[in-house]
Amino acid sequence: MKIGLLIVDMQQSFIDEGFDMQQVEEACVYINHVSGLLRAAEQTVIHIQDMEGANGDEDRDARSIIPQVTIGPNDLRVEKEYSNAFWKTDLERILREQGVEFVVICGLAAEHCITFTANGATERGFKAAILQKGILSMKPDAISAVYRDRQVVSYSVIEFMAKMMKAGKS
Repeated sequence: MKIGLLIVDMQQSFIDEGFDMQQVEEACVYINHVSGLLRAAEQTVIHIQDMEGANGDEDRDARSIIPQVTIGPNDLRVEKEYSNAFWKTDLERILREQGVEFVVICGLAAEHCITFTANGATERGFKAAILQKGILSMKPDAISAVYRDRQVVSYSVIEFMAKMMKAGKS
């Protein structure tokens, strides 16, 4: 089974809205670890960028991916304007072209884009899970609710899956 990691809205302008940088750093440790594992196993890593209302180069710079998130040379990018990263984007087509069946979603915000993108993946027939310790929100209760109500996958499970893929036993 091929995996796609969707790193959602880890953009400077959103982080600058008042996120606790220690929480951001901790989430990035998990996001970077998992993205590295998946890259090494030749899986798909996609950075989703919210461009709703962006005007010109200045807005594009503010919407850039934060430097704490590692971007690999073969990573893909999808720009979106809605909370669901599948809505009116090429994300579904890209995932299907890549042969992805299982998507792991991480980034921000738990109560908005993470939840809506997970719903969008499921509606389109993908298996989907949220990366444990890889999501952010300014509302701590939102993260707890996502972990309680959604499918969640830990980095250790992804480590195992990546090893199996590299060994050709997917």
